[in-house]
Amino acid sequence: MNFTILHESRSTNARVGRVETPHGGFDTPAFMPVGTSAAVKGVTVEQLRAVGARILLANAYHLMLRPGHELVEQLGGLHAFMGWDGPILTDSGGYQVYSLARMSRIDDDGVTFRSFVDGSTWHLSPERAMEVQNALGADIIMALDDCPPARETAETGPRRRDAHERTLRWLERCRASHRRPDEQALFGIVQGGTDLLLRRASVEAVCNVELPGYAIGGVAVGESIEAIRRVVDFTASRMPAGKPRYLMGVGYESDLVAAVRAGVDMFDCVLPTRNGRNANAFTPAGRLHLRNARFREAAGVLDPGCDCPACAGGLSRAYLRHLFLAREMLGPVLVSVHNLRHYQRLMLDIQRAIREDSWSSLAEAWPATREPASPSCTTSTRQP
Repeated sequence: MNFTILHESRSTNARVGRVETPHGGFDTPAFMPVGTSAAVKGVTVEQLRAVGARILLANAYHLMLRPGHELVEQLGGLHAFMGWDGPILTDSGGYQVYSLARMSRIDDDGVTFRSFVDGSTWHLSPERAMEVQNALGADIIMALDDCPPARETAETGPRRRDAHERTLRWLERCRASHRRPDEQALFGIVQGGTDLLLRRASVEAVCNVELPGYAIGGVAVGESIEAIRRVVDFTASRMPAGKPRYLMGVGYESDLVAAVRAGVDMFDCVLPTRNGRNANAFTPAGRLHLRNARFREAAGVLDPGCDCPACAGGLSRAYLRHLFLAREMLGPVLVSVHNLRHYQRLMLDIQRAIREDSWSSLAEAWPATREPASPSCTTSTRQP
């Protein structure tokens, strides 16, 4: 993997860059649609290309359980398996350790857990996480990390310190067992919760390990918006300037802009498709809840400035509302595609704002980026 910074903002830490991988490149800041089980829910790869997506995210934990990484490798790897010829990033399963804590046991060797698929017992170690991701063949793979609870208590304080130290030990084991370093870029993950002293220790230690890129983990798991932004601002500025910085599991438009201004390059979140399946459409002015009665006779499209199939095709808000009320599968598909295009258009305009240093123009064109309307993506893409 190669990362080139093409332009740096004069007034913020934002930058425009280019990442090249064995399966092509993508410009940053970049938003990755989430295809947890090798599929972005309800959206074909042709539609993903059409909305402007250039890199996708899949989850190694889920693919290990079903259909099995050995089968994916046998069928030509993840790119061939899902019919996507562009870059792919796979997450390792660290968040599942956190989110499925009632079903798991963590120690220094790894995590033992019960499968949500059939209840069988599995063990995930750093070596196993690398074996699975090497078999899947993604262009960017994530080290196995220990994601601690978000809120600070007398009990979680020691847990956070343990998670910080364990994440570092696991990172070294991931690097040592990674058998395809010339083809797959391994990213380390900075942890530390909302404790800035622990974040400092984590970013210094993780980024001291020479890797192609680094991620900010352990946010958007229940903290306040203010806490997330404080952590991101603090952490991003301490990460290597010449490597991609990836913020995991965030978020709404205002969160993305704030993180870009802090110096983050890559993002992922389930928000566009999850909202799309639930009749919530993103627009530059904010979300539309299409089930609301006020849209029963609404003749306008979701966003006149959008070129997605629904908007370009002149489909009214009233028609889309009808699809959801009639339980037609076309409704979730159309709104999911619209939301994905919304996010890709936003990233293009963010790149333009960086090049032109025109943040006020961005805020005028995208009022939703000004202030958060609700909590961030509190259910991370690394979810079950």
